[in-house]
Amino acid sequence: MNALAAAGRGTSVRTGHAAFRRRRWWRAGLLQLLFIGIGLGLGLLVPEFTRGPVLPSRQVAEMLLATGFGVLGAATVIFSVLFLVVQWAATTFTPRLTLFRDAPIVWRTFALAVGLTVFCATAALTIANRDEVSVVVPISAGVLLLLLLTLLRALLLRTVAAIQLAPVLGSITERGRHNLDVLYPGTRGDRGDPAGPGGPCSTVRWPKGGAVLQRVDEDLLAGAARAADAVVVLRVTPGATVQQGTTVAEVYGGELAASAVLRGLETGAERVFDQDPGLAFRLLADIALRALSPAVNDPATAVQALDAVDDLLRRPVPARARPREIADRVGSLRVVVPLPGWEDFLRTAVDEVIPAARNSPMVLIRLRTLLEDLRGAGRGGAPLTRRLTWVDEELDARFPRLRDALAEERDGRQERDGRAVRGEFQEREERGGREAPQGD
Repeated sequence: MNALAAAGRGTSVRTGHAAFRRRRWWRAGLLQLLFIGIGLGLGLLVPEFTRGPVLPSRQVAEMLLATGFGVLGAATVIFSVLFLVVQWAATTFTPRLTLFRDAPIVWRTFALAVGLTVFCATAALTIANRDEVSVVVPISAGVLLLLLLTLLRALLLRTVAAIQLAPVLGSITERGRHNLDVLYPGTRGDRGDPAGPGGPCSTVRWPKGGAVLQRVDEDLLAGAARAADAVVVLRVTPGATVQQGTTVAEVYGGELAASAVLRGLETGAERVFDQDPGLAFRLLADIALRALSPAVNDPATAVQALDAVDDLLRRPVPARARPREIADRVGSLRVVVPLPGWEDFLRTAVDEVIPAARNSPMVLIRLRTLLEDLRGAGRGGAPLTRRLTWVDEELDARFPRLRDALAEERDGRQERDGRAVRGEFQEREERGGREAPQGD
């Protein structure tokens, strides 16, 4: 049966969205269940320890109950901080920023708070009918409470960093740099479509509503393609929005059900960093654009964002990147994932910032410096020249005196550099002449 027809009916298509989403929920839910189980087990076992000093069980039970109910307040603080920080980041930086919201420390702290509450309640009920209990019980509760306070302190520091510009830019740049290094291990150029000659055996279209392709389960797709002796060529990149009917993949070399391809695609409501190298450029451009908006008018923040952009654009990424090729266990090509190139990143990073910065000489100068430095490093060619001309036109139209001053400064710097080079050359010639042997 044709894969397109199977996807068109949509009766039994299970996309990867549900599977990946359940996997994330399972990780968070299993962690909480694990801590609940540990708290329950410790609450039953620790009171059975009878060695060492003892304390009146009534006072210990009251202390445990007070600690357990007090810890519930910590869980409230966790979600309150999460809500406030997410709102702050969306309002101040960009609504697409999810660095703090997805931080594992949030759910780990919540899981420990729940586990400590269960431990305190279980231990209090266990010792309720006893006269005395070992001092190990309150000590155990105190150790767990100190561990929770340590995580809360780390959560607080993470919260403070999430509302400051420099740490946010540093985190975005670090993740973007990591993605570029992983997805572009070499300066590979475009070698054409790796699917080979001939048309596809089947075409897979997106059967549901609009969504963002977040991740591709490469192992799952490679295994399914190997079983069908086929090659799956994706036509959308992670981070792209797919609409109903959009061609998401083509299958070459064999018949592969659309459901098998769609199970390897994780979709969601927003972009994530995992396999999306363009997200860092999008976030940095968003921060610069928001800083240049009339309501904010903070060009210094835009300059800092462009500093981070400059760092990422210097990575060794080809202008038009070759797609990623994923092989199976025996080395046969099975999955092809398209990748954006350096020119795509440049377009995302500066094309919207240039018109937004037309009233900000500080940002226009930084853009000009960024583009000149990249061109001096041998990157970009014609795309850089066009954007540099665009920036120069904005400076000429709005800040002609500043443009002249920049030109004079550049000419003076070139003249000084030329004099320095000529002086060094003459000095070498004179030194060589003095050191040359004299004839008889």
